[in-house]
Amino acid sequence: MHKILKIVAAIVGVLGIVFLVRIISAGDDAIKSGEKAGLVDPMAYVAYAILAAAVVAVVIFIFRNILINPSGLKNTLIGVGAFAAVLLVSYFVLATGEDESFKLGLYKSGDEMATAGQSKLVGGGLIAFYILIVVAAISMIFSGVKKVLSK
Repeated sequence: MHKILKIVAAIVGVLGIVFLVRIISAGDDAIKSGEKAGLVDPMAYVAYAILAAAVVAVVIFIFRNILINPSGLKNTLIGVGAFAAVLLVSYFVLATGEDESFKLGLYKSGDEMATAGQSKLVGGGLIAFYILIVVAAISMIFSGVKKVLSK
């Protein structure tokens, strides 16, 4: 199985290099003008195939590990639940979507203004990111201190 995966990875890597060389040799202007737009599509399809394979592999290994080690399911569900709680609290409790920048019209994409819902979604995502960064930093510090004190 390992040899097959190495061969598939090598083939995908070579395909990626070939497509990249073709794209670079065509130049930016030719691709932007649409003359060589067909060069980008194969690279995108390779990326989609790799993403799909990675997602399928992750799902398969998650279910395999759950069947092999059902006691680990509790820890997995606690982690997923904590992550979901951070997302829900960030969006419903902490994000407003009506901050001063939004009222001044600073959230634009081209000529379109962002809606209050879009602003709240982005704000909630940023707040969740900040919370998770702080939790990760605290856990790394705690782990390091615990390791030093146990020696």
